[in-house]
Amino acid sequence: MTRFSKKDEIERNWYIVDASDKVLGRLASRIATYLRGKHKPQFTPNVDTGDFIVVVNAEKIRLTGNKLEQKVYYHHTGYPGGIKAETAKSRIKRKPEQMIIDAVWGMLPKNRLGRKMIKKLKVYRGAEHPHHAQKPEPLNI
Repeated sequence: MTRFSKKDEIERNWYIVDASDKVLGRLASRIATYLRGKHKPQFTPNVDTGDFIVVVNAEKIRLTGNKLEQKVYYHHTGYPGGIKAETAKSRIKRKPEQMIIDAVWGMLPKNRLGRKMIKKLKVYRGAEHPHHAQKPEPLNI
């Protein structure tokens, strides 16, 4: 008989990941696995069984190939003609935290459960973070 996890039975851990010299996509896919809880034996698709992830050194992330010059991030302001484009090179200088969040968000479900999962991801530009009280364990990715 299959055992389904309940919301109040879930035990959440805190992990810290150092993004220095890590490839963006590979890092994002491992983080998405931990945020969803797929690494746990009690994984249930319709319940948020994932853990909290703290990512430090986001500005030291790597992109392979020519993606720094060729990858373009688009967003629309909502006004006519309001499409904005930015290369990965300028975005990694301006807000590298958002690059990691966007990459992980692309690998999570696009529903209210996914929106709840992405809130458990904490990304910081440098090596400092305010989550020392949670005692995050290092996660080797």
